[in-house]
Amino acid sequence: MSLPSPLAPPRRILMGPGPSDIHPRVLAALAAPTVGHLDPYFLQVMDELQSMLRQVFRTQNKLTLAVSGTGSAGMETVVVNLLEPGDRMLVCVNGVFGGRMAEVARRAGAEVTVLERPFGEIFEPEEIETALRQHRPKLLGIVNAETSTGAWQPVEDLARLCHNHGALIAVDCVTSLGGMTVEVDAWELDAVYSGTQKCLSCPPGLAPVTFSPEAVAVIEQRSRKVQSWYLDMQMVKDYWGSNRAYHHTAPINMNYALHEALRLTLEEGLEARFERHRRHHLALKAGLEALGIAYACREGQQLPMLNAVLVPAGVDDAAVRKQLLSEFGIEIGGGLGPWKGKVWRIGLMGYASSAANVLLFLAALEKCLQSQRYKFSPGASIAAANQVLAG
Repeated sequence: MSLPSPLAPPRRILMGPGPSDIHPRVLAALAAPTVGHLDPYFLQVMDELQSMLRQVFRTQNKLTLAVSGTGSAGMETVVVNLLEPGDRMLVCVNGVFGGRMAEVARRAGAEVTVLERPFGEIFEPEEIETALRQHRPKLLGIVNAETSTGAWQPVEDLARLCHNHGALIAVDCVTSLGGMTVEVDAWELDAVYSGTQKCLSCPPGLAPVTFSPEAVAVIEQRSRKVQSWYLDMQMVKDYWGSNRAYHHTAPINMNYALHEALRLTLEEGLEARFERHRRHHLALKAGLEALGIAYACREGQQLPMLNAVLVPAGVDDAAVRKQLLSEFGIEIGGGLGPWKGKVWRIGLMGYASSAANVLLFLAALEKCLQSQRYKFSPGASIAAANQVLAG
């Protein structure tokens, strides 16, 4: 029996909904020597990771750590620790990942009420408060940056509404953390989860989470054990805390990678990083508008790191994405659910959020649109983007 060939993955420019391109320093950290999961050196890495995560989340929460699993593991961690069978949860669903949160809660035995909006729309505080008053949930779940639609949901005023009605709030910041403002303490958020593979530009594999003291109190006062042994924060926190009680063998090198990704984030400075994402979003947007390509979400509700745009009439969605990948090595995402075949999702996340990527993508897209016999003024997108970048 012959062995497969050695791994030789192609070089891609990752401009889809994730994962994002990874900084060489993060890749180098992955290759550092592995030590034991209770080695004094790794315990120091864990402490430094927690400190840097608190800075990026902008929180003082003691229970802040990186769950050993992808962003969906972060979602499940929050839901199964805060809810017991029979508890009520209100989930705001306007895309794929709000729907996933609702499904996780149902599987945890919660009584789930869904507040729905069409893909691409966001929720108003008034409708959320009405639902809180009507359903009296223990927990409200909402997505800050809906990866499936590119919709930006403001959450800064929602915790007050939840707390006024006796509910906690859990927020999905998988796509927003490290790319736009997330203020856990200032916004009084109770539980927030994210992933490493978006704006932190780290490989997928860890899920940063943080719990407020009020959320920790709920976990500690549970009447029954968390249904997931692996994600039980009562045990996991003893591994990440001063007790250092063995729980599981952490992915050592992935934690190295996140450590370096967080160092890069804080070296750049959060405000500078947010401005970089905003500037390149505006440049891309100007270029796309010069080609007659419109955004799928309303003005003021568009994410800077995940640009969901409408596929122009007469243009073959899949053919353009295939040509971008095969000729230029550029990956972008297609639409999901009701937006399948109708939307392109163009990521400008973390290390991939650069002027070079904006200009390369626009030039490549013009070539693809020419192949589709789509009418536009050649070079218009480049000129429009450069005008924003120069300004």
